[in-house]
Amino acid sequence: QVQLVESGGGLVQPGGSLRLSCAASGFTFTTHYAMSWFRQAPGKERELVAAITSGGGSTNYADSVKGRFTISRGNVQNTVFLQMNSLKPEDTAVYYCKAGTRYWGKGTLVTVSS
Repeated sequence: QVQLVESGGGLVQPGGSLRLSCAASGFTFTTHYAMSWFRQAPGKERELVAAITSGGGSTNYADSVKGRFTISRGNVQNTVFLQMNSLKPEDTAVYYCKAGTRYWGKGTLVTVSS
């Protein structure tokens, strides 16, 4: 059974940083799935933030986070990370981890506010 558990969210001031983690289990992490982070702000649709291929060789980002966020995967730890720097109030959202095309975590809330 595929399980994804996000952590690392919280309250941070504008300009600050957070590192989100997504612990994966129930599948062969290193080969099976591309991994991605999505977010959903209040009243808005869920949007792709960043994605990384199963081998980690390729990444892509939403234009709104390019140069500020970095996605990576620790294959030994079966974990995917999202390093978020220079955070802005508009980054406030629930952040979700996704494996492949159909498995979702329950999300972690990120609030950027002074």
